[in-house]
Amino acid sequence: MEIPSKYEPQRVEEQWYSYWMKHGYFNSVPDDREPYSIVIPPPNVTGVLHMGHMLNNTIQDVLIRRARLMGKNACWVPGTDHASIATEAKVVAKLKEQGKDKFNISRDEFLDHAWDWTHEYGGVILEQLKKLGCSCDWSRTKFTMDDDMSASVIKVFIDLFDKGMIYRGHRMVNWDPEAKTTLSDEEVIHEERQGLLYYLSYQIDGSDESVTIATTRPETILGDTAICINPNDERYSHLKGKKAIVPLCNRVIPIIQDEYVDIEFGTGCLKVTPAHDINDKTLGEKHNLEVIDIFNEDATLNSFGLHYQGKDRFVVRKEISKELEEKGFLIKTEQHLNKVGTSERTKAVIEPRLSDQWFLAMEQLAKPAIDAVLKNNEVKLFPKKFENTYRHWMENIRDWNISRQLWWGQQIPAYYYGDGQNDFVVAESKEEALVKAQQAITSGGVKKVLTADDLRQDEDVLDTWFSSWLWPISVFGGILEPNNKEVNYYYPTNDLVTGPDILFFWVARMIIAGYEYRNERPFENVYLTGLVRDKQRRKMSKSLGNSPDALKLIEEYGADGVRVGLLLSSAAGNDLMFDETLCQQGKNFANKIWNAFRLIKGWEVSDLPQPEASSLGINWFGAKFNQTLVEIEDHFSKYRISDALMAIYKLVWDDFCSWLLEIVKPAYQQPIDRETYDAVIHLFEENLKLLHPFMPFLSEEVWQHIAVRTPEEALVVSQWPIDQKVNINLITEFDFASEVISGIRTIRKEKNIAMKDALELSLLNEENVSKNWDVVIQKLTNVSSISYVNKPVDGALSFRVKSNEYFIPMSGAIDVEAEIKKITEELDYTKGFLQSVQNKLSNERFVNNAPEQVVAMEKKKAADAEAKIETLEKSLASLG
Repeated sequence: MEIPSKYEPQRVEEQWYSYWMKHGYFNSVPDDREPYSIVIPPPNVTGVLHMGHMLNNTIQDVLIRRARLMGKNACWVPGTDHASIATEAKVVAKLKEQGKDKFNISRDEFLDHAWDWTHEYGGVILEQLKKLGCSCDWSRTKFTMDDDMSASVIKVFIDLFDKGMIYRGHRMVNWDPEAKTTLSDEEVIHEERQGLLYYLSYQIDGSDESVTIATTRPETILGDTAICINPNDERYSHLKGKKAIVPLCNRVIPIIQDEYVDIEFGTGCLKVTPAHDINDKTLGEKHNLEVIDIFNEDATLNSFGLHYQGKDRFVVRKEISKELEEKGFLIKTEQHLNKVGTSERTKAVIEPRLSDQWFLAMEQLAKPAIDAVLKNNEVKLFPKKFENTYRHWMENIRDWNISRQLWWGQQIPAYYYGDGQNDFVVAESKEEALVKAQQAITSGGVKKVLTADDLRQDEDVLDTWFSSWLWPISVFGGILEPNNKEVNYYYPTNDLVTGPDILFFWVARMIIAGYEYRNERPFENVYLTGLVRDKQRRKMSKSLGNSPDALKLIEEYGADGVRVGLLLSSAAGNDLMFDETLCQQGKNFANKIWNAFRLIKGWEVSDLPQPEASSLGINWFGAKFNQTLVEIEDHFSKYRISDALMAIYKLVWDDFCSWLLEIVKPAYQQPIDRETYDAVIHLFEENLKLLHPFMPFLSEEVWQHIAVRTPEEALVVSQWPIDQKVNINLITEFDFASEVISGIRTIRKEKNIAMKDALELSLLNEENVSKNWDVVIQKLTNVSSISYVNKPVDGALSFRVKSNEYFIPMSGAIDVEAEIKKITEELDYTKGFLQSVQNKLSNERFVNNAPEQVVAMEKKKAADAEAKIETLEKSLASLG
């Protein structure tokens, strides 16, 4: 097979990915091997590959490829999430472009459009992951809206409802007025924003007196149903039992008392709007207040909004504050920093809203999941610091609002058959619901025969997370068939790789579902990656325009180069400061390996005796390889993936390419002995096995060029190196010898002595020095002889390694007179420099007035100059 002169990532990547797919290396079925399974965090079906996906999936691929090499039955399940809010928004926007409105077409027609959109655009990201080299079992690709996945969700809903854990309640929820749906607390991002505090005057009914109230939302006064004062606030004790008049709408409302009011905030008086604030709602229930909702579902004002009806809340805020000022109700405004909740998906400002929703009671469900992470260590988080975050969320867990006012998703299986609030049944199908509903009305004494037309299914769909919390179970069919062969073999999965931002959204909920439906953990280890940021530490985002095109990076640097670039500085849980030069470093590494391979394959092989230097080098690298393998295994056990890569990087670049190949390289136009060549090829193959999880394309390409391989002998399914005993003595001896070599090379460089000019080397103290490596030292430095002496060699340059001093006689090697002149000039300059520094330090004014660090720096300069003078004087003396 002809070896190209350059490594060509584009050609190689397409060729080998097709080869791997053709031979089914990524496919997995249960057998008698140890299983190793990972489920992909399902990206949104609307998504395209970004840097976070690149990092997350590269780590997963490293883990799955290594497991495959270790002989395990590796199964990586890919898939996508239907992403209710994001996908529905895309479909609504597309319909709008076509002049259609979601609410002017039927639900079935809308879903047809949603499926068309999903089939056209969905799954793009999975195809992009193939470009990155991800070795998923694509035959197992799942979508959270697949028939079996949806059936699993419905079955779980019914089961939890029957257990009394799911209930319907009229609650204050987080309302996204853009998506027109409720959100869970975890889907709300709280941001600090600069706003205003409006001081408004409320007239006391039947009096000339007024009371001032501070609010950040003047538009909500139209929903006020009380004013609240603290019973301990003497300023307002005379208002007990009185009433006030709401500005503009002139509604008379009671003045109530409650210790909830903060005497120190604002004026110490609180306006109560039970329909638009969770704390106000609590006060309203406690004091039996009227509830007035002033907003439509899109956050425009309704009929309670007076002449502002139909206008957006923020438009009204500006206009009503102007009207209040004109009519004398607005006393003043102040700058005020406020925390504002925004939708994670649409970025719209969240509106607290009273609504009928479905909830899942979480307190009891969460207990096994708390114990699994925090007590029993059954599920381990990497890094461990995230246990505190997990503890905070889980020990303060609230009931989960699982309903969404959308059409794209699993429709809630509740069927209404009457006008009463509780006139509904929960069932898997309309037919089953009809039977249950008939039984319900019959048992209630009503004599009526129901038909399917009498049933109305709940319009809402389930929260997308209610699908994905079942993911590790449902992808193996474990909800519909709890004892099927696949779920019993692959579950629990081994590792989960995801971002810390969904530790509660997804990770914690999967753990909860695992214990509820399998009575065991869903995975053993959770590797939490950091966020990918730019060089300025900003989170990469479309809005900032600081996120590079992932596919263009692959095109520019090759998939392996990008993978290495991402992983070299992505320690678990720590943010990655992404810099494109990291990808260039990865590309350079690929080229280094390719060139090393071309060098080896370019050697002529002959049946010659093996040189002693080559034998030593091969034995040393074997020991170094084994030592590095132990280090790599330790890194993997602690999920230090970037450290594992760096250990391999140093082994290949420094130890193999820079040292071993130099040690064994034959003389110019001379052949290499067969024993050495075969050993080097074997060690290269062992390196490729370590490299494969990180650089799959390059490693397979080199592997296939080394020898003609059958499909069964492909690198992707070869064997991970086995731990062997490490010969520490060999490594220690080489480390010493390499320092000697570096010392000689430094002298050659400093004195401009060409490699063709042979040198002599003398060692003053041969204590604890192995002479075994003399042949290697001589070969790599062109030293003609190494002698051992009892006293320093006159007229020679010297260097130290540990406690041993080496001498290189300079006679004939350099122009002594020129060297003396050069050293003398440098010595004179350094003495002059030292004098100037000493003058500065002897100046009391400078020492007393200059900053401490400046004085310290000058002292260091003086010390360095003195040391340099001593060295130069010794060199001058040795030259006579």
